[in-house]
Amino acid sequence: MYNIEELKNQIICGDCLEVMKTFPDKSIDMVLTSPPYDNLRTYKGYTFNFEGIAQEIYRVLKDGGVCVWVVGDATIKGSETLTSFKQAIYFKELGFNVHDTMIYQKNGYPFPPKNRYYQVFEYMFVFSKGKPKTTNILRVPTIGYKHKASTQRQKDGTLTNMKSKMGLDTRKDDNIWKLNVGYGKSSLDKISFKHPATFPETLAERHILSWSNEGDTVLDPMAGSGTTLKMAKKNNRHYIGIEIAPEYIDIINKRLSIEENK
Repeated sequence: MYNIEELKNQIICGDCLEVMKTFPDKSIDMVLTSPPYDNLRTYKGYTFNFEGIAQEIYRVLKDGGVCVWVVGDATIKGSETLTSFKQAIYFKELGFNVHDTMIYQKNGYPFPPKNRYYQVFEYMFVFSKGKPKTTNILRVPTIGYKHKASTQRQKDGTLTNMKSKMGLDTRKDDNIWKLNVGYGKSSLDKISFKHPATFPETLAERHILSWSNEGDTVLDPMAGSGTTLKMAKKNNRHYIGIEIAPEYIDIINKRLSIEENK
């Protein structure tokens, strides 16, 4: 069993399921990752043991820790698989709270389907091990009537004013994030696009700021191109990355070096 202090700010090459088994219980503050989506990418032929990985994530997270799971579904034989929902249900069965079901909306479009609307979003499930110990909810500029209280419908049908401060220049952000994606948008690091599925740096940064504090340890067990690790480093968090493909670790190291030299 490793001392978690020895692993901070390290990238480990290996199967994340086996690597996490060497971590102490309740040693990680936050997990942010994006698993393989229904074999939409081959990822060098590596396999993915979802249930085992989910169990280890639950074990290594501290009480109050948060796991952000960014996932989408394939369409097979005319039907969406709903794998993302099956995974969410399994996380809940393990003991996680489904703290929020968020949407990551892309401003880029895939090849157009013949008989469906454009698929432009993925889920960002926010799972918490008990009540989240950190909630730095991001704020955005207030638009509209800042001095008029909103109303909320009660069970009996009546309307009451919502208990919120009026006249503020900012408000809590929504749980649908519209983000730039694609080459030169998800990241300015050209090397990151040698990985087949780089998610936006803004996505990682916003979640890290929301669910962790400076000095916390953020784990990405399927580190890919290293976006989570880079944003953790940028925002003064410790990071631990696990990646099974050595060629992707080379990408991660180069991206962390770019961040180091800014």
